Amino acid sequence: MKKVVIVFGLISGVISSAMMFLTLPLINNGTINFDNGLVFGYTAIVLSFLLVFFGIRSYRENAGGTISFGRAFSVGILITLISCVFYVASWEIIYFSDMMPGHIDKWAAHEIAAMRTKGATDAAIAAKKVEMEKMKAMLNNPLINAAMTFIEPFPVGLLMTLVSAAILRKRTPTIAAGVAQAV
Repeated sequence: MKKVVIVFGLISGVISSAMMFLTLPLINNGTINFDNGLVFGYTAIVLSFLLVFFGIRSYRENAGGTISFGRAFSVGILITLISCVFYVASWEIIYFSDMMPGHIDKWAAHEIAAMRTKGATDAAIAAKKVEMEKMKAMLNNPLINAAMTFIEPFPVGLLMTLVSAAILRKRTPTIAAGVAQAV
């Protein structure tokens, strides 16, 4: 199990990191707007977590063609955790190395502009500005930043793990089932 988890986890993590390093600069320079950036980001996360399905399937095929839901879940969640570590590490490098200067300020400005477009009151806009300043202060703490970043891909990986484990589980045929087929 260890080899499958490591190989597929590393591949998933590299895909996740590569997509982040490729798309975030495009979001920061305005080539991709923030709203579309969410679509690109979560699409990249889903693509990287396809390796959960393939990893579970590979493990099942190498284990004689059978796998329980529990074992499939174990394989999938470990692949997910490795991929999430890559995702978090990539974001931490990007955020704290200042590869994207002013990203949070641009995001805050985008949120405020969206509120103005929707006709928000001045009080609501002022509250949003305070909220964004608090968010910026929280993101400057590496531990909080890492925890918040981990929360982005993990639910997607967990869902992919649950679905993949359910689809790919395959039990060994019982003797009674073999007798029933023979008759």
